[in-house]
Amino acid sequence: MKKILLASVIALASTHAFAQQELKFATEATYAPFEYMDDNNQIQGFDIDLAKAICTEIKATCTFHNQAFDSLIPALKFKRYDAAISAMDITDARLKQVSFSDAYYDNAAAFVSNKGKITDQAALKGKRVGVQNGSTHQSYLVDQMPDVTSVPYASYQDAFIDMQNGRIDSVFGDTAVVAEWFKNNDKLTYVGDPVTNKQYFGNGFGIAVNKDNQDLVKQLNTALKTLKENGQYKKIFDQYFGK
Repeated sequence: MKKILLASVIALASTHAFAQQELKFATEATYAPFEYMDDNNQIQGFDIDLAKAICTEIKATCTFHNQAFDSLIPALKFKRYDAAISAMDITDARLKQVSFSDAYYDNAAAFVSNKGKITDQAALKGKRVGVQNGSTHQSYLVDQMPDVTSVPYASYQDAFIDMQNGRIDSVFGDTAVVAEWFKNNDKLTYVGDPVTNKQYFGNGFGIAVNKDNQDLVKQLNTALKTLKENGQYKKIFDQYFGK
């Protein structure tokens, strides 16, 4: 009887340990080069490769789930996913709702427009600027540039298409993402200098986690530290952002 009981306890403990090894990541996969869908309908990108490297370090199995950006934090709060990695700025407003890992990417934001349309950021007054709904870019425009009409989109792909078709005047997004658009379009131009307001940008991207799961935050931070020390982070970074 004791042997049977002991075996049951061991089996239960093993099952629990295995359950803890799966991490469900939520992301919004229309934000290349950080996350995007490839030709085989698989989620790829810098964030995804980094998350996979983290999971290797903590001996976990990762799964990735494509969700609307403005649903990521609510989904974490309701514990539908373990973490969200989606080029998400660490801000005071978000820290009131979720916890974040240490920053894994330094960030700034930039306005972009079609050449010859907007001369500088002062000229954006009264113009329509596309942003992703629920993003820090949207918050920045509403709070800091009330004379600009913020036009929210489910994805930056939709905003970019509307700008090309003249439905909006500019798009405001992360510098690395905006830079991707320039690779295939010589009719674009930056509007003014990058924006690094610390209240909205400049604190870096972090991996968001439910506030109740501080153990996971510690594991993520330990893994990030290891990846930066052993050169794996640089290898992933250079793959997407290296000159």
